[in-house]
Formats: sequence, C-alpha cells, structure tokens
Amino acid sequence: MDFLDFLDFKVTDIIDIILVAVLLYYIYKLVRGSVAINIFIGIVIIWGFWKLTELLEMEMISSMVGGFMSVGLIALIIVFQQEIRKFLLLIGSTNFPNKRNFIRRFRFLRPDGMSTSNDIDAIIGACEIMASSKTGAIIVIKRNNSLDFIKSSGDQMHAKVNQPILDSIFYKNSPLHDGAVVIENNYIVATRVILPVSNERNIPLRFGLRHRAAIGITERTDALALVVSEETGSISYIKNGEFAAFKDSTELVSLMKEDLI
Repeated sequence: MDFLDFLDFKVTDIIDIILVAVLLYYIYKLVRGSVAINIFIGIVIIWGFWKLTELLEMEMISSMVGGFMSVGLIALIIVFQQEIRKFLLLIGSTNFPNKRNFIRRFRFLRPDGMSTSNDIDAIIGACEIMASSKTGAIIVIKRNNSLDFIKSSGDQMHAKVNQPILDSIFYKNSPLHDGAVVIENNYIVATRVILPVSNERNIPLRFGLRHRAAIGITERTDALALVVSEETGSISYIKNGEFAAFKDSTELVSLMKEDLI
C-alpha cells in the first residue's frame, strides 16, 4: 500500500468530509454543556485512534479497538438516548420545509454580530421583576424543534414579547398565570401550556414541578426554559435537560443570546 494514496482526493471525498464535519458539529451542539460532551469527545478520540491504526496497518490493535467500537454501539445508544431523540426531532421537525427555519438551522454561517430575533433583555427584565415579588413563572423559548405538540395544550396567543405583557400573564390573579408561556420568533404564541414533566431522579428535591417541567421540555426538544421560583424568587436557566449556571442577569443575557444565535 502506498502511504500517500489517501492524499488522492476526489470531489466525493471532499463532500464526504464536509458532511461528516457538519454532522459532528450538530452532535457537538446537542451535547454541549451537558455531561455527555465528555463522552462524545472520548468517542471521537477513540474513533480517530482506530482509523489511525487502520491507516498504519496495525492489525492487532486495530481489531481490538474496532471490536470495542462495534460492541459498544448499543451502550452508546443508551447513553445518548436524549441526544439521539433531539437529533431525530431536528431532522424530522414538521416545520423543516419552511425556508426561514431551514436557513436558521445553519446559524453558524450567519455573519458575526447578527442579533437574535428574541428580545432577551425584555424577557430577563420580566423575570427579574417576577423574582423580586416571588411570582412563579415558566417561559419556554423555541429554537429549531417544533413545539406544536405542547402549544395545543394551552391557549393560543400572538403578542409581541415585552416586559409588561409577561408580567401581566404571570400575575397571581391572572387567569393565564397557571402553566408555561411559549415564545417563538419574539412572539408569545401560547399561554397556560402543559409541559411534560421529567422523570429524572437526580433533580434536587428543592426544585418543584415548574423546574421538572422545564427540564422535561428541554430533554425532549432543543428549546430553552426560564423558571422563576415562587418559593425563593430565584431564576433558573435550563437547556439540554440541565441547569446552566450564571452569576448575574448580564451573564444570563449573554448565555441566552449565544444559545439563540
């Protein structure tokens, strides 16, 4: 075997590399910020080592690593169950043909500095006011996956996002305060939405149903969720089924803008 044969690229090889790169990018986006990111990096390293041993014709170690990769496939499906679900939801999203949403899926191609369509400052401002009065709230912000399956459980609305409207929705005497609010493209599209509750056993007991519901929807989709605790007045930011840490509201705004780019 000529060691330099692999340098003889064809057009299909270039397309193959680009497709693999895009696939790895989206897998990384799905697991970023979760415990699964370390497993993902480990798998990529083992896979690269496996291909290197094949290239160098180190048959014994190559067969051992290859056997591990084959047998470990079932284990990987179990470990990445939630991430695989999110990936399939992304591929099979019902609004995929929509041109605007299709382009948004390739948001890493956007020019730097292009802002998100959601008014994050207004959303966080409303959360801070509700936190100061210990008004419970849960806000779900759509990214790529369709949220039609939860919107149908609540009341439809079409109101542009602003701080007073969010405050009035979650006001304790408001008929709309019970349940979650769904935001899409800077519009409140549904209120009193019922969210799927997470069955994760590792959630600390101090978190109630609002937090479990926020974790549940972010486990099943790539949506983001904000929760204001009625007991403590604290604000929680949840994505990928996990709590995202932040120091203050400024950092929270930056995190959300980055996640929504």
